[in-house]
Amino acid sequence: MDNCIFCKIIKGEIPCSKVYEDDKVLAFNDINPEAPVHFLVITKKHLESIIDFQNEDYLLINHIIKVINKLAKDMGIDEKGFRIVNNIGKDGGQTVPHVHFHVLGGRHLQWPPG
Repeated sequence: MDNCIFCKIIKGEIPCSKVYEDDKVLAFNDINPEAPVHFLVITKKHLESIIDFQNEDYLLINHIIKVINKLAKDMGIDEKGFRIVNNIGKDGGQTVPHVHFHVLGGRHLQWPPG
């Protein structure tokens, strides 16, 4: 999508602090971190939310989890724990209509989040 900020990041039109990239996903540090470790994993295929997944897209979830596990270990948050957040729609707090997962760690996270 032409106006999607995440699509522009994927295309290199907007810079990011990349932590991982392959043919399916891009991971980068959040520009407004809510924890000492806060990165996003976004799909390279533009899908507004997981509600838009079709049969061929469900394999992306498996791949995203593998990438998150790798990065959590690389960043040293795997042993104490971390949070994965995927917001869906306006009431769910989704501000960018492109599938993305926030990964937060490096401190004790409160519950409920808000």
